[in-house]
Amino acid sequence: MNGSSAEGQKKILLAYSGGLDTSVAIHWLKEKNSCDVVAVTIDVGQSDDLKDAMRRAKAIGASGAWVIDAKKEFADNFILPALKANALYEGKYPLGTAIARPLMVMKLVEMAKRLGCDTIAHGCTGKGNDQVRFEVSIAALAPELAILAPTRDWKMSRDEEIAYANEHGIPIPVTVDSPYSIDESLWSRAIECGVLEDPMVEPPEDVYGWTMGPSGSPDAPENVEVGFDEGKPVSINGAEMELADIVSKLNEMAGNHGIGRIDLIENRLVGIKSREIYEAPAATVLIKAHQDLESLVMTKDLLHYKKSVEQTYADLVYNGLWFSPLKIALDAFIEKTQELVSGTVKLKLFKGSAVVVGRDSPYSLYSASLSTYTKGDEFDHSAAKGFIYVWGLPLKVSSLVRARNAGGGTTNEFAVDQEPATVSK
Repeated sequence: MNGSSAEGQKKILLAYSGGLDTSVAIHWLKEKNSCDVVAVTIDVGQSDDLKDAMRRAKAIGASGAWVIDAKKEFADNFILPALKANALYEGKYPLGTAIARPLMVMKLVEMAKRLGCDTIAHGCTGKGNDQVRFEVSIAALAPELAILAPTRDWKMSRDEEIAYANEHGIPIPVTVDSPYSIDESLWSRAIECGVLEDPMVEPPEDVYGWTMGPSGSPDAPENVEVGFDEGKPVSINGAEMELADIVSKLNEMAGNHGIGRIDLIENRLVGIKSREIYEAPAATVLIKAHQDLESLVMTKDLLHYKKSVEQTYADLVYNGLWFSPLKIALDAFIEKTQELVSGTVKLKLFKGSAVVVGRDSPYSLYSASLSTYTKGDEFDHSAAKGFIYVWGLPLKVSSLVRARNAGGGTTNEFAVDQEPATVSK
């Protein structure tokens, strides 16, 4: 849908989600700035009716409304690098919202330039992470564009926003009785606000939309095999699929078994702790499978070093630095590590858990003949004694030196073989 503004009138592009904040923002921006507001929604896998959201944007007062389908690009260029990095913020959150924001900014900047907008507005609050992700990314890609954050400026509480919307006839998808703030992408569904703000309150079942509770999930387990090629998921149960379709399929399969529920006390970038509820069925399964395959094909030093990089990577992405030079450099390192991460991982899905039960790769470093304790054992056990001596020698020397300086010491301190001292009873 297209729209035009009066000549010379300020034209603002609003990152429109269709939720409470951005719906109120259309009316508020027009009221405060006497401007033309264009609503743009980036489709990264939301389950909302985005066509209906566009109709509501027009009804509220947007002069134009667009939906940009970016699901495939999101999967291939944002989910995949994060998956290869096993990116989990604070070891739990797979960054579904955080990795969607830089893609959204790319598309918003493109549209702003195409439509002649000199300002981008977003609906992020003043104590959330997304304001940083949007504004830092805009500054990286289009520093000439101005930025507005109406939700940060108007200082209304969530209940006051709902009252404002009702007062001005703004159609919104929330009520005082169901005030949850929800953000969705292919990679995760995030839920906050309402009773969830009390960290002691168990999340009610009605907050979940992608996962079944224990009583509703199947009573029989289901096995799934995920195929990887150089770190990229390429198949489910032998059927080759696009990554976006694999993620969607696993969200359905694993979600049916209640997998991917995350209840996290999260350390936000702005310095506060927040209680966050996430649903990430596909992310949970794929990261677990990918980690397991890496453990099969990577040498110990590479595997352990990569884990330290993964923490830095996750922090950078969470903190809105997707376009930073360090993040780009880490991408190059991680991509190099994936050259041999090919094979198949089998997982058992059941009652909220995804357990790896098998794995195979042409690049497997696992040798049955070296690992076995049966007759076919090819490990040279006699080599262990010399290895232990060399490996432990620094500790032995250190201990003997300390003992000597304390008044002890022996005449043959560093002999390779010393008979144990005779112990008399």
